[in-house]
Amino acid sequence: MSLNSSPGIKSGRIVGAVMLSMTLIVIGDAAGKMLTQAGAAPFFVAWTRFALAAVLLAPLCGWQPGDLKSLTDWRLWLRALLIICAISAILTALKTEPIANVFGGFFIGPIVAYFLSALVLKERISHTRTLLLGLSFIGVLLVVKPGFGMTTGMLFAVLAGCFHGSYLVATRWLAGTFRPRFLLLSQLVIGGLVLLLPSLATGWPSLDAPGYGLVVISALGSAFGNYLLVLINRDTPASIVAPLIYTQLLSATLVGYLVFADLPDTLSLVGLVVIMVTGLSALWFAQRGR
Repeated sequence: MSLNSSPGIKSGRIVGAVMLSMTLIVIGDAAGKMLTQAGAAPFFVAWTRFALAAVLLAPLCGWQPGDLKSLTDWRLWLRALLIICAISAILTALKTEPIANVFGGFFIGPIVAYFLSALVLKERISHTRTLLLGLSFIGVLLVVKPGFGMTTGMLFAVLAGCFHGSYLVATRWLAGTFRPRFLLLSQLVIGGLVLLLPSLATGWPSLDAPGYGLVVISALGSAFGNYLLVLINRDTPASIVAPLIYTQLLSATLVGYLVFADLPDTLSLVGLVVIMVTGLSALWFAQRGR
């Protein structure tokens, strides 16, 4: 599948594909939230997500000779551990916090990735983007409320964002060494292996048929949402895709309301709007090379 099979592809097609990807991921997280609220441990939900996604996506990722040996590379394990920690932390946050607020705190990730990329990968810092990220950080603070109402759940949301931002930098670091679909498959396989013992230690829940349905939705939403992102990034510049990730806040707010009847409070809502507007503004400037 190629999202850019012909020159001059309309931007609306890219926007639609990214929004679909973001919505699938949010739906997967909503199912994970329902599981944790029903008593399933976050480690168990995270393990099922990695393990089932590895099985489902393995045929699509094109396993090649030498991939098994590559799985012993310590850099792949470091990258996988970062996303393992990010997903475990966000599932812990979702257990007690509204889904839109969790994603608001989670969006500290792009800020971490931006400055860490400059420090580690020596990527160029843009004054315009630095200003926009500073405004985005203010939005994150409005959602998280550090020092005046910050909860343990929101702390885990911020930790998830920090881990995910570091994971994005690790992905850029390894992008020229491993093909994208193998990077995706490697994190799923490693995640399934690493999380097996913690999920056993925290106990597996007794699930009925709807509960197992939620496990499948959690895994499918996350797996195919991220796989679609891999396909999009294959043909679309990261400077275009990355700001569109902020549309995830729309999906999170809508799904949170429809599924959990959760709406952000006024301060959090203002913060979410600030985060999304600054993210989409970054897209506008990126298209103009600024």
